[in-house]
Amino acid sequence: MKNTIALSFCLFLAGFLFAQAEEDSELFQTLRVKDSLLFNASFNTCDISRLQALVSEDMEFYHDQSGVTTSKADFIAGTENGLCKLPYKARRELVPGSLRVFPMKDNGQLYGALQTGEHRFYAKYPDKEEVLTSTAKFTHLWLLEEGEWRLARVLSYDHAAPKE
Repeated sequence: MKNTIALSFCLFLAGFLFAQAEEDSELFQTLRVKDSLLFNASFNTCDISRLQALVSEDMEFYHDQSGVTTSKADFIAGTENGLCKLPYKARRELVPGSLRVFPMKDNGQLYGALQTGEHRFYAKYPDKEEVLTSTAKFTHLWLLEEGEWRLARVLSYDHAAPKE
């Protein structure tokens, strides 16, 4: 019985590992670019019109420290009136090598992808050095909507202060 359970677990794990998109695949590269555009538009430049184009109308955002946002309008407003109005310039940086992409298919047809990774957040106050403020993990569900990749679900978790 132990061997059957161990074998089943290994097969499950192998299937999970091989389901990941290769880093040189079109899907991985496309979603790497979308990740960069998303955080550039929200954190780095506050380009709200670009952010709106990247987000699904059916967007939901789950954050381990600030709760749940259940609409695109609230997400955009939260970014525009919160993040973009901070007394410092915020910046997000993807941890190199942490990005993973997993295709989501329905009967062999690609309809979306899960994207996971880790990132660091920085603050730059006027006339001061930029400082690392926190690290976190994320899981994004990107959906193909009318031929365009749009962010539909966000899990933002494991936020932690930088280690001294």
